[in-house]
Amino acid sequence: MAANGSGGMHDALLDNGFAGTDDLVSDWYIYETMEPAMPQDDMFPSVIPDCDPTISPRLYHTCMAPVSLAVLAGLSLLVKRRRLHRSCWNGVPGLLSPANFLEEEGNRGLVAAVFGILFSSLCVLVLDRDPLPLIAHSSQSTREYWKILALLYYPAFYYPLIACATVRHRVSYLVGCLLSWCHCVVHIWQKVDCPQSPKIYRYYSTLSYIPIILCLVLLSLWYPALLIRSFTTQEETLDKEVTGRGYYKKYLKAVLSKRPRKGSSTKIEESLLSRVQTYLRSYIYAPEEGFQIPLKLVLSITMAVIAVYQVALLLLVAVIPTLQIVRAGMTKDIVVLLVQFGLVPSESPAVPGDMEKELNTVKYYLWSLEVCYICSLVLCCLLTCAMLLRTLVMHRNNLKALYQGAVLDVFYKAHILRPSRQAVVCWMSFAGFQTAFACLGLLIQQVIFFICSVGFTFLFVIPLQSGTNTHLFKIIQNMWPFWLTLVVAVIVQNLAAHYQFLEQHPLRKELTNRRALYIVTYLLFPINVLVGVLAGVWRMVISGLYNAVHFCQLDISLLNRGVENFDPGYHTYCHYLKIEVSQSHPVMKAFCLLLLQLAGPEGPPGLRASNVEEGIQLIQPKKVPPSRARFKQSRARWWLVYTLLNNPSLTACRKTALSDPTANGTQLSSPKP
Repeated sequence: MAANGSGGMHDALLDNGFAGTDDLVSDWYIYETMEPAMPQDDMFPSVIPDCDPTISPRLYHTCMAPVSLAVLAGLSLLVKRRRLHRSCWNGVPGLLSPANFLEEEGNRGLVAAVFGILFSSLCVLVLDRDPLPLIAHSSQSTREYWKILALLYYPAFYYPLIACATVRHRVSYLVGCLLSWCHCVVHIWQKVDCPQSPKIYRYYSTLSYIPIILCLVLLSLWYPALLIRSFTTQEETLDKEVTGRGYYKKYLKAVLSKRPRKGSSTKIEESLLSRVQTYLRSYIYAPEEGFQIPLKLVLSITMAVIAVYQVALLLLVAVIPTLQIVRAGMTKDIVVLLVQFGLVPSESPAVPGDMEKELNTVKYYLWSLEVCYICSLVLCCLLTCAMLLRTLVMHRNNLKALYQGAVLDVFYKAHILRPSRQAVVCWMSFAGFQTAFACLGLLIQQVIFFICSVGFTFLFVIPLQSGTNTHLFKIIQNMWPFWLTLVVAVIVQNLAAHYQFLEQHPLRKELTNRRALYIVTYLLFPINVLVGVLAGVWRMVISGLYNAVHFCQLDISLLNRGVENFDPGYHTYCHYLKIEVSQSHPVMKAFCLLLLQLAGPEGPPGLRASNVEEGIQLIQPKKVPPSRARFKQSRARWWLVYTLLNNPSLTACRKTALSDPTANGTQLSSPKP
């Protein structure tokens, strides 16, 4: 009866125009229910019931928050104060440090894992109904306040996971093992118990927790390894006080080592394939001997990769399931409206018939949208990851240049590399800026590339396949004389400039036929205006694409020189470099380490300062009391290292003096011939 009524309604619609509008409205949902559709459970995530795991988030945080607080209090008893009332209680308790961000050696992977857990937890709470797990069923009016409180709660909640490694004590390693195992087991148990949730998409909650679980698994393996190593190896006292000693020695050895003799100075033209390979290798970060990326950069890149995953996952599950629901629920009544509006091609739009072909066309269009969206999202993720790898290469080049004093190779004007209030603030916020810029860059790229892919698909690919909706091809066909005129004008100007307006000389080129040049310039002015319009459109497109692709790179400015300080990302990066170079210069750290070794009354066990080549090679100890000559010798060696770093060309002049013991810094005389 519903089908017959619907057919009668269509006949009345054709005979009487829109006289049967009321029947159309009343009969709409009856007609829609006649179409086969997907099961409700598969189409709509709202039918998924709320799942209460055995260990609820509220119970988990209620139990673990006091434990984390007790662990922090216990670990503080293993650390001594450095300044505030050191005589009180023998300097205990002390202030726990999460990590030595300005040191080059340490548990870098462990620190990155804890930051990954923290950032992923913050990504989850943004869309959660209860941002603070300790408070359930929060109202809409107070939810934003709980989110602000959660931004401070989660760093404190996961603080023991990172502080246990900084204390460098067997007890702290054991506590770190227990904490990481507990967190890991609870998170895995919760997701196994409730793999589906009604939030956005049934599997979104489980997929968004994958980085957290992976980082917890890494911590569950890292802390036992540290505990086992603490029983099997004996660490030197100096290594505990001055971390990174091994890296500073390696860096100095790499800088002061003999450079290989370069080949012939004759320039050999590279082939196109070799140029392409060189360009692609510039986007691949390969570790170099004697150089390590600072910990802050490791954290920023790791957080940016996790941010790309979280944003891409959210973009995917928020759009694709909706498009699939619309495509599965598409009915012939909706197709009739689309045909009447001219959005779907039809052989007889004035007289709707079976509409089966048009229905398949609409479903094909929706499927094409899904393909365009997924392809653009994959392309955006690949481009963002490639830019992040590229920025690692640029970071290394900039740091190496600043270590050698080449400030103008990094900045376009001279900078004083010293700490400042603004530099400290930028250094603290650098990793957060890199993470946020990666998120925003991915969003901007997705919007741009999705629009471009949809336009290319519906204006070129589908018309070529079906032979319909060829409006763009008709416009191009009707305007071919115009396009031909522009192309001919550009070609004529280039040929005339090359053969008529330039006079070739052996060492220079001069303008000639100036009168003809002026005439052609005047006559082609209107055509050049139209060419300029196309060039302006191309400039807008290419600048937009370039800025969108390189948005996540903080090492380059998206603004021109002179106004690049208005770029907050590049401004933060420049000040970050000032702190890193002024506070973590490997040569400076090696020099300070050398002074500490020479200032000791007996010298540290296993080390001595004699027979040192540029302050690098440290051999077995010899208990020699410090003397004034030995301090002068250290200063002379330091100035020698400093001079060689700022004047690399002088290294070749010292080849004949390397075997001379007087050229080791004791005697600053010219090398013997």
